[in-house]
Amino acid sequence: MSYSSAAAEIQFLLENVVDYASVAATEKFEEASIETIAAVLGEAARLCDDVMYPLNRDGDLQPARLENGVVRTSPGFADAYQAIAEGGWVGIAADPEYGGMGLPQTANTALNEMMSGANLSLQLCPLLTQGQIEALEHHASDAIKALYLPKLTSGEWAGTMNLTESQAGSDVGAVRTKAEDNGDGTFSISGQKIYISWGDNDITENVCHLVLARLPGAPDGTKGISLFIVPKRVPDEQGALGAANSLRVVSLEHKLGLHGSPTAVMEFDGATGWMVGPENGGMAAMFTMMNNARLGVGVQGVGVAEAAYQKALAYAMDRKQGGNAIVDYPDVRRMLMAMKADTQAARAISLACAVAIDLGNATSDETAKSCAAFLTPIAKAFGTDVGVAVANDGIQVHGGMGFVEETGAAQYLRDVRVTAIYEGTNGIQAMDLVGRKMMDGGEAAYRLLDEIEGEAETARHTFPEIGDAVWGAAETLRETTEWLAEQPVQKRFAVAVPYLRAFARVLGGHYLLKAARSEGTGGSRASLARFYATRLLPEHQSLLAQVRMGDDGLFDIVPDDMVA
Repeated sequence: MSYSSAAAEIQFLLENVVDYASVAATEKFEEASIETIAAVLGEAARLCDDVMYPLNRDGDLQPARLENGVVRTSPGFADAYQAIAEGGWVGIAADPEYGGMGLPQTANTALNEMMSGANLSLQLCPLLTQGQIEALEHHASDAIKALYLPKLTSGEWAGTMNLTESQAGSDVGAVRTKAEDNGDGTFSISGQKIYISWGDNDITENVCHLVLARLPGAPDGTKGISLFIVPKRVPDEQGALGAANSLRVVSLEHKLGLHGSPTAVMEFDGATGWMVGPENGGMAAMFTMMNNARLGVGVQGVGVAEAAYQKALAYAMDRKQGGNAIVDYPDVRRMLMAMKADTQAARAISLACAVAIDLGNATSDETAKSCAAFLTPIAKAFGTDVGVAVANDGIQVHGGMGFVEETGAAQYLRDVRVTAIYEGTNGIQAMDLVGRKMMDGGEAAYRLLDEIEGEAETARHTFPEIGDAVWGAAETLRETTEWLAEQPVQKRFAVAVPYLRAFARVLGGHYLLKAARSEGTGGSRASLARFYATRLLPEHQSLLAQVRMGDDGLFDIVPDDMVA
């Protein structure tokens, strides 16, 4: 079975559903026309389908390994990464001043989806570098930018993010890694970090670590954390690499999936680093990278969902049972339709988020910025939830053969499962949505709901059944949002996950309806929108019923009574 990147679907959504034209109309992105983006997507699809995808199974079966302190990547990864770097794909959205293409994040989001579907383990390497580039562009000194950004943008050097420690996972404020001022503009970094994706490799000249650490006397918690760039090999002012820094890979994690991606335990022992951003301002700088990564991780889920769906569909069309291909059996067809509909919904949400990010960056429009902020946790959580669910259904479509590793169906589930965990678990994304993102009293949510209801009202003339369903769902969501905005934050946190899911469900109906209206009544998108509206969208009712419960009953059983 071959993999075919969803370039055509992405382009359709950009042209007809998520208003990419508004991005191309800005002065900042006036050269990034839809025709330019289409050409970029076409080239990217060839890279993904012909270069990255053929290595996906090899990365799973022949994982990255640690040999005598050196990380050896999976066979073929070095050549494939070289093709990524030489094509300029690492710096697709980076500043042209440092060698980047300067294209919108929307183009980068589309690229990351296609690369994730082709080979998620390998895609993680450029994704992390892209996040580091953005963090340095916003927060680093001119000297650090001039030294690091050209090398990171070209892909000659790779970037990582070092947050997590054994006692400090989601509670980043508990980090203990230390930084001491050397008095010459450098700092000595000491401590251990875990779960460092692509913490080392043998395919780039250098690996640059962004490390959260605490200076002596710094305040407790997140207010006392600073950010440092700590290279594997210390460069001189011209970028020539010198001696190895005082850091090492202690071990590589043995993981459920993503075997081709080396996840390292990193030890820093007086390593030389340079501060990025102000003293004790590390979290603000790191959040720039994390927000970039959250949308990137969301489309990782979408990309894997697309690949898992394609594999399941191909199997269902080929596999015969009782004389018929199983694609003709109602339950298999139900699963395939749900897989396709949810993938398309999650893709549209992610692209809409990217468009809002670009509009905010290009115009300083506060409405666009608030929309982007509101959509980011939804795109991350729903995109990865869809990736997990579609990959799981892909195994079910395969039946017993899905449980057998040789078919490759199980790899998608194993690989994508972590996306719902990293860059902030999906529960944390939901808490962010109902907490920080509703500090405006729900205004960003209401603006989205106004858009959804306006589209549904218009669509009633051609798609009355779907338009009525989407309008009614949006109105119910509005009423629940009004109620939720008045609740204390802890009660909101108790129902954050079903609320985010309900909002994503309604957004999915909205975007699929727009797609159907753009194509017309006789197209397949109308059938997909109708399936979604009648079979998936109704889920919002039970989700919102959960929301209305608040924290009632969650703490009725004490922990001791929860033990079997």
